Amino acid sequence: MDYEQIRAFRNEKNLFGRKLGIYVEELGPGYARATKTVTEEDLNPLQVPHGGVYFALADTACGSAMAAYGTMAVTISCSFSFLKSARAGDKLTAEARELPGGRSVCVLEARVTGEGGALFAVGTFTFRRLETRIEP
Repeated sequence: MDYEQIRAFRNEKNLFGRKLGIYVEELGPGYARATKTVTEEDLNPLQVPHGGVYFALADTACGSAMAAYGTMAVTISCSFSFLKSARAGDKLTAEARELPGGRSVCVLEARVTGEGGALFAVGTFTFRRLETRIEP
């Protein structure tokens, strides 16, 4: 499996992620790291990043961790907690790790942190692995 090819495919073909400035930096089976720098356009009326920014970053990391197996996968459920707020200019990192268990239904944990290690959000994502192969 060529993880670099899959990573490049994920960065190129995820139009929503590209629009938000999300970039997958690393991936392997059941693991991925994605980053995003918070911009002014990401802020809600309270002048902190909209919750969807954290969620999209974490979901992208989890989906990429699943894609590293070479097949498509879709999110089927999620539990997500927002712990503290970042600010414009902060670089966020989401790390996703698969928990041991299922074959077609898989559970991953994601942590969204800042450059200083501050924990901004955590989530548990459930994915269904599809039979469709990824063809980068």
